[in-house]
Amino acid sequence: MNETYTPPKVWTWDSESGGKFASINRPIAGPTHDKDLPIGEHPYQLYSLATPNGVKVTVMLEELLAAGHSGAEYDAWLINISEGDQFGSGFVDVNPNSKIPALMDRSGATPTRVFESGAILLHLAETFGAFLPSDPAKRPEMLSWLFWQMGSAPYLGGGFGHFYAYAPEKWEYPINRFAMETKRQLDVMNRHLAENRFFTGDEYTIADIAIWSWYGALALGRLYEAAEFLDVESYEHVQRWAKEINDRPAVKRGVMVNRAWGDLDKQLRNRHAAEDFDTGTQDKLEPAEGDAA
Repeated sequence: MNETYTPPKVWTWDSESGGKFASINRPIAGPTHDKDLPIGEHPYQLYSLATPNGVKVTVMLEELLAAGHSGAEYDAWLINISEGDQFGSGFVDVNPNSKIPALMDRSGATPTRVFESGAILLHLAETFGAFLPSDPAKRPEMLSWLFWQMGSAPYLGGGFGHFYAYAPEKWEYPINRFAMETKRQLDVMNRHLAENRFFTGDEYTIADIAIWSWYGALALGRLYEAAEFLDVESYEHVQRWAKEINDRPAVKRGVMVNRAWGDLDKQLRNRHAAEDFDTGTQDKLEPAEGDAA
């Protein structure tokens, strides 16, 4: 980044930007190919990948089922963003923004699409009356933290994560800029959690689910191999909160759904029933695939 860049009067797309995921980035919307989405038998059809945004929704659905809301049963279908699945015509019909997660709510007479992870969390919470503050007066606080995550995470992911882990070269200015902002966000959280068990006081809500999926993963050393660089262990109250949520059985299940990397026994690429966690993980499936070959 030693050379000075002078922006043209009008930007044009004439080459890939470089770095990981460059091949799937483009300045236009819409589908690139025709492909229908599969539809399972359950009320909720989720099309996703176990990135932080995808994990928000699978954790929420598993939490709802664990809380006894059987109507939240769902099918989760893997969308491989590195292969461009999100640009198929069926997926674009569910989410015109071509980003995971995307949900089709088929619980009523008319199927309803819901896209953007925060909207999905709020839709499910309101549908089932769950993981919202029991005191209506605390709803604004919960919504404030929910939308804090939506506004803050792009600095962590598209900012710090991109330049620290995915850009074609390590450039000091953007890494320093976004590392500073990420640490400021961690400090915001740490100060709040010093006086609160969860983000809305003593109650675990969709605000915690949304924030944990990004910042809990960061605090637990699961994002960008940056735990030491950002000194995440120094944020003691964030660590306490992240570990408490990580220990929830529904969270442990949720992070496995639509996962296509890492330990094979932690990958449940497609989920259609609770027993899939015992019988459908990739360690159970890949030996069979190898034998068949």
